[in-house]
Amino acid sequence: MRKLGLIGGMSWASTARYYQIINEAVQRARGGLHSAPLAIESLDFAAVARCVSDDDWDCASGPLVAAARRLEAAEAGALLICANSMHRVHDRVQAAVSIPVIHIADVVGQAMKADGVTSAALLGTRNVMMEKFYRQRLVGHGISLLPPDAGLADHINSIMYDELSVGRINKASERFMKTALTDIAKQDVQAAVLACTELELIVDVKANVLPIYDCTSIHAKAGVEFILG
Repeated sequence: MRKLGLIGGMSWASTARYYQIINEAVQRARGGLHSAPLAIESLDFAAVARCVSDDDWDCASGPLVAAARRLEAAEAGALLICANSMHRVHDRVQAAVSIPVIHIADVVGQAMKADGVTSAALLGTRNVMMEKFYRQRLVGHGISLLPPDAGLADHINSIMYDELSVGRINKASERFMKTALTDIAKQDVQAAVLACTELELIVDVKANVLPIYDCTSIHAKAGVEFILG
């Protein structure tokens, strides 16, 4: 098996899910006592989040670039950035290392294309929903996206930073997301994309009116494919 590097801590809750998903898949594939060969750089999210809130992406990219270089030095053969929003600096991280940094939106777009999905709603934090860096990647895979909803983006941003990033599950937020997805299902789309790595903590991916593409699971499984070769 090949070693995979994880740039995590953004937040620790989503990184824990990556670790769980990857190891469970490797154990199913290899059996016995096998587990995944991983190198993990868990960043202090408070420092990164301050840069993001100031819209200072030079500041935000610094810790990720440094982490990527350390993981490459630790002989990781590929990297995952365990956060949708931080793919805003994916290209800077990729330029800093000679190993592939598997882009979350690319593997999600590939999964949707394989399923014949051509239209979707994108749900995530404010920068994921409102900026072009993520949307353009999905569009590049032939996915037509609903126009961004600023109010919904702000509400999800609050849920992410005030609740899920600190491991807090709020029933009111679960109800909000269920209602939001029900409303989206009434529009002309085939699926919804959960483009916040923590949202699966409050969204039942398998019990919704629309097919749900959970970026966390899809990205983690792409990491498993690399590990198993």
